[in-house]
Amino acid sequence: MTTTVISSASKEVKIGFDEPFVIIGERINPTGRKILAEEMKVGDYSRVEADALAQVEAGAHMLDVNAGIPLADEPAILAEAIQLVQSITDTPISIDSSIVEALEAGLAVYQGKALVNSVTGEDEVLERVLPLVAKYGAAVVAISNDETGISEDPNERFEVAKKIIERAADYGIHYSDVVVDPLVMPIGAINGSGKQVMHLLRRLREELKVNTTCGASNVSFGLPNRNGINSSFLNMAIAAGMTSAITSPLHAEVMQAVRGADVMMGHDPDCTNWIRAYREPAADGADQGARGGRGRRRRRA
Repeated sequence: MTTTVISSASKEVKIGFDEPFVIIGERINPTGRKILAEEMKVGDYSRVEADALAQVEAGAHMLDVNAGIPLADEPAILAEAIQLVQSITDTPISIDSSIVEALEAGLAVYQGKALVNSVTGEDEVLERVLPLVAKYGAAVVAISNDETGISEDPNERFEVAKKIIERAADYGIHYSDVVVDPLVMPIGAINGSGKQVMHLLRRLREELKVNTTCGASNVSFGLPNRNGINSSFLNMAIAAGMTSAITSPLHAEVMQAVRGADVMMGHDPDCTNWIRAYREPAADGADQGARGGRGRRRRRA
């Protein structure tokens, strides 16, 4: 089965149908975070550092790094943020930008094999981003929309994904290095969006044999108890074939859903990761008490 390998200078992460689900931490993103945006704009990366370490501690396998700040030098900020993150953790990175110059600045300083986030199906975008991916030997997220926008027909989104994969091959990029984002729409606005994604995930897995990712929290936008919806979505998406997601590992419900899905999919042999995460520690003195109790048993007369 298809495996996408992403790496830092010293650590590999495998995204694949036979691998544990990969959580890509979403927190290093100034979009909608005014304080973070202001700090990054003036070269203060203390919050970036804290977010990176917190997400890794919570269980993120990769980190998405975005520096999309209006009226700022995005290429320079993105490169600086990537260098900082790589100096404090060996966790591989998804380099996230819609600006090609920022992607190249990030790739130029990155140590390892990055995941480029992202490319869409527009011809102009493909012609600018794919050569960059090939040049740096990276993998790339392929978003299933093009000049016509985001179709509500999952079959049309499938065709856009297929086009990107075929065009990537023209640049020598193997389909195993294309991770498709089927586009998760808010289910509160489009009631059938969950079914659309599940249908598309199965086709992407079975017909194109590619790995997949998404912005998982998009599905719950505008709804209360978003983590409940996100957790349910991830469980179903993993069963349908999704192999990674950009989301926050800081929500216990989300991490529990992913770990539980890994168990059910057979991707956590002997439930080792589940037990490590949730086994209650023995009470102080419990072992000693048990041994002491055995030692004090009276002999039968």
